[in-house]
Amino acid sequence: MRAALVVVIGTAALTLAGCAGSPATPSAQSTVPVIVPGKPGETARTLGPGETVTPVPSPTANAADVVFMQDMIVHHRQALDMSTAASTRAASAEVKRLASRIAATQGPEINAMIRWLRQQGQRVPDHHAKHDAMPGMATPEQLTALKAAAGADFDRLYIQLMTAHHMGAITMAADEMEKGAHIIVQELAQDISVSQAAEVNRMQRIKVGG
Repeated sequence: MRAALVVVIGTAALTLAGCAGSPATPSAQSTVPVIVPGKPGETARTLGPGETVTPVPSPTANAADVVFMQDMIVHHRQALDMSTAASTRAASAEVKRLASRIAATQGPEINAMIRWLRQQGQRVPDHHAKHDAMPGMATPEQLTALKAAAGADFDRLYIQLMTAHHMGAITMAADEMEKGAHIIVQELAQDISVSQAAEVNRMQRIKVGG
């Protein structure tokens, strides 16, 4: 998708250059294919003869984009809290690797979402933000049980809670892709959906001790 955007932007630049000098060459005479990117999750397409290039619009955020970014920061922070304990409390090496991967991925995503919200002049949620209505979030009681567990008990509870947590994030991402408008937020939602679905499949294959 990013490569397709470059093609469209480059084509638009050439068109503008032609307007500044000699008359633009009609699009029907051009032999260079013009590729138009689709929305996140859609494939790009090549313009047919006689079709004109619609300028790529500036990204504009709507309320769904802002809410998604704010809520996903809170959602990711809980995943980091749960994953941090795995290094010392998990028994399974596979669980430890999974938790490390989640932390390594979601930490930078939190920072990126915070930067985006600040650029948009929007509120960044604090660490005590309410999350009762967010899908997949562990309850305070579940978090207390996880922090008290160790060994195979920790592994089982971590996989259970993190699977539900990921499924909640996928639900939130689907809602953003349906209602959102900003290209950056839409791409992030798609990335979260794909990566966390893959991790759910991985968690379903992990065998923990009895």
